[in-house]
Amino acid sequence: MEVSNITTVTAFVLVGLSNNPQSQALLFVLFLVVYLLTLLGNLLMLLVISTDSHLHTPMYFFLRHLSFLDAFYSSVIVPKLLQNLLSKWKTTSLLECFSQISLVIFSGATEACLLSVMAYDRFQAVCHPLLYVVAMNRRVCAGLVGASWVIGMGTGLINTLLLAQQHFCGPNLVRSFTCELPPVLLLACSDPHSSITSILTTMAILGLGTLFLLLGSYSRIIMTALRINSATGRSKIFSTCSSHFLVVAIFYGSGLFRYMTPTSGSALEQVLSLQYSVVTPMLNPLIYSLKNQEVKTALKRMLARKSRLTF
Repeated sequence: MEVSNITTVTAFVLVGLSNNPQSQALLFVLFLVVYLLTLLGNLLMLLVISTDSHLHTPMYFFLRHLSFLDAFYSSVIVPKLLQNLLSKWKTTSLLECFSQISLVIFSGATEACLLSVMAYDRFQAVCHPLLYVVAMNRRVCAGLVGASWVIGMGTGLINTLLLAQQHFCGPNLVRSFTCELPPVLLLACSDPHSSITSILTTMAILGLGTLFLLLGSYSRIIMTALRINSATGRSKIFSTCSSHFLVVAIFYGSGLFRYMTPTSGSALEQVLSLQYSVVTPMLNPLIYSLKNQEVKTALKRMLARKSRLTF
């Protein structure tokens, strides 16, 4: 569309992961399997936590929200990725692209908040066990989760509205397999100062801010564990916190590196984006189920109940 000799972009073209038809077919099967495993794992976690009364504690209340968020996040990214792998023309409208960016930012910001809340929960359980029931009562837990969702929604909305105010006049080639804020912002013809400021503020407050909260909580947990004379007690603390710490390390390791490095569309960026947005939501329920004895026991109880009902 030409307006006063200035072209306005009405759609973006995604680079994708491969132009080779055979590679695209293999990638389609691979990511379809990953997506199905992600949905299965996270929905199974939701089912187990919801139906097993032994898991109706603050820790698993937060984990239930994390599992739902991972399933949602994966559903924002992977279906469009699968569609593009089967399509010759990997185009996406501005509205569709901006909507995906908004949901991606919302999911990432909410997950960062939830992981911090879960670390705070572990800090209270380990460092103040006598006051834990009072400090993490139902009202406090609901408030922390609600605040996480509201912060995530606000962050996604603000960043997307600022991006939508930019003018895109070409080129329209997004150097990524999905709509992400950094590569799309590079295509703006107008001054992106407001969007860049918003991104940096988001990274500073939510990215680094929640990371410092996590490190502070785990520092106190480690110091408390080291002061315990009983080897069994130390082992129990580290076993309880190891699953969450591993999830945090994967989430922040890939996410911060991805968004704090210059955008160039390199193969490394594509791999980091895939790991951050596609693989991590699949790994989280596996980590919590394989490294958490309470979850494994709850799974066995659920399977045993199903077997009794079957016979």
